Amino acid sequence: MICLTLSSTTLRDAEEEIKRNREYIDLAELRVDLLAREEIRKAREFPKMVDVPLILTLRRKEDGGRSTFSEKERREILLYLLDGDFSYVDIEGDIKRGDVEQKARARGIRIIRSYHNFSSVPEDIYSKIYSLHQKGDIAKVAVKLNSFQDVLTLFKVEEELKGIEKIVIGMGEFGVPTRILYKKLGSMLTFASESEVAPGQLSARDLKTLYRADMVDDRTSIYGIIGNPVMHTSSPKIHNLGFQAIRFNAIYVPFLVDNIRLFFAFAEYMHLKGFSVTVPFKVDVLSYLGNITREVKQIGSCNTVVRVRGMWKGINTDYYGFIKPIEKELESGKIKSALVIGAGGASYAIVWALRNRGVKVVILNRTLSHAERIAKINICQYDSIDNASNYEGKVDLVVQTTSVGLYPHEDESPVPNFHFTGKEIAYDIIYKPRMTRFLKDASEKGCILHFGSEMLLDQGKLQFEAFSGYYYPSWVDPGL
Repeated sequence: MICLTLSSTTLRDAEEEIKRNREYIDLAELRVDLLAREEIRKAREFPKMVDVPLILTLRRKEDGGRSTFSEKERREILLYLLDGDFSYVDIEGDIKRGDVEQKARARGIRIIRSYHNFSSVPEDIYSKIYSLHQKGDIAKVAVKLNSFQDVLTLFKVEEELKGIEKIVIGMGEFGVPTRILYKKLGSMLTFASESEVAPGQLSARDLKTLYRADMVDDRTSIYGIIGNPVMHTSSPKIHNLGFQAIRFNAIYVPFLVDNIRLFFAFAEYMHLKGFSVTVPFKVDVLSYLGNITREVKQIGSCNTVVRVRGMWKGINTDYYGFIKPIEKELESGKIKSALVIGAGGASYAIVWALRNRGVKVVILNRTLSHAERIAKINICQYDSIDNASNYEGKVDLVVQTTSVGLYPHEDESPVPNFHFTGKEIAYDIIYKPRMTRFLKDASEKGCILHFGSEMLLDQGKLQFEAFSGYYYPSWVDPGL
């Protein structure tokens, strides 16, 4: 089930929230602690105002709520509201059995016993879930994930506690996959919201239509994208919409990763079929691959990994994705020289692609040893990024491959000391925001622009083919 956590301060606004999201949700959680004081007692009638089952929650401050009531007042409010036709009531796990629980059972209202930890995953997480289950009908844990080790721990909950009715939520950016793949955790529902009531929450619309999270089953193939950062990615739009268009039972999920070894352990454990690779792991993944394509071997980096005959195979679609938008300029001879800014994983493919087309390349990077490594592979020049101004007016193409310009640094340029003359073609591989500071500077001088979304879509279509075995459906527009 997909449950909408209502964030409104009035019941009328909460009713409108449900109406806006009705086609995407199965039930809703009425957060009484978020309501204005004068609305609280009226909440008993709220179930009659809507056509979805409701969870009644009056969350304490220490559990991430906003209730300022004493425990006695809170108990009295819950007892009063339980006369309403709620389907569930959330009672914290450390609250002793009492009249609130008795009344809920008498009214046929199912009890959720909950535990919240906004700082970490406790070492005894499995026993906590089991203990909560013994106290009430449904055990609920919502814990902050701080590393990929925490992600792996949470995805093992179902193996450890199979058959126990539970709700398992990982909060924060590391926890996003647990909200999407909630069924793989054995969780009976996942929470969504219009405004992020808890860290890492997604919209009900995205969960239902983009990810089809409620449709995941034992036959669903899992794909994803790994990176750090990664939550800005638009790749789920490309792949999930493509899967839906060809009726392919698969899901594509973003994974924030801080340890590549642990991710590969997770990929084996969860039987992932493949994944995209973005910064900073395009070189790091090579050590874990059993097979690589000719391009990966020559380029020295990998952006696509697929499961083939019991091993991981590395592919590089960045090369083709980068070249396609500038194919005409290359063929016409407009691009004979290029300045490549940055020496990360993506620049390996970009420099190789340009050199493969006979373009003279200079790599600019802050750490010279990184630029030197790529330059030696591709027999080209390299220099410090501090010397960028030396190349003003001397190159046909300027390619920006760093993460400078991504949120929260949208107003920063990787080369503030470089001034466009207007004759250059400017190409930024960042795709969100579409118009980076780098491209704005180029646009102001009248340069031809190429956007990261062009490269993203072209390389993504090739990834889709590697993942699914089908061409990307021509009628699908991911709207990048």
